[in-house]
Amino acid sequence: QVQLKESGGGLVPTGGSLRLSCVVSGRTFDNYSMGWFRQVPGKDREFVSAVSWTGGTTDYADSVKGRFTVSRDNHKNTVYLQMTNMQPEDTGVYYCAGGRYRYISTSERDYDHFAQGTQVTVSS
Repeated sequence: QVQLKESGGGLVPTGGSLRLSCVVSGRTFDNYSMGWFRQVPGKDREFVSAVSWTGGTTDYADSVKGRFTVSRDNHKNTVYLQMTNMQPEDTGVYYCAGGRYRYISTSERDYDHFAQGTQVTVSS
């Protein structure tokens, strides 16, 4: 059974930083891309970032480019999202997602496993 376990959410002031981690078990981690999505009440879940199976290719939503960095450690079966210069609009529930394929995608349809979500709140 594939499991994704997130950690690292919390409350930060505007301009602050957080690092989210997601540990994956139950599948061959380095065969698949990984992604991060977020959701706020009343809105659809949106793409934040993704990293390919080797970590060599990454992608970001325009709203987080230059502030967020995605990375993975295939030895630890872990993907990270480093968030800096955080803004109130970054507030939401963040979901780690396991991809169906090796290469990255911005579409939820290309991810077949999602973590339970972790709350991130940026105070203004």
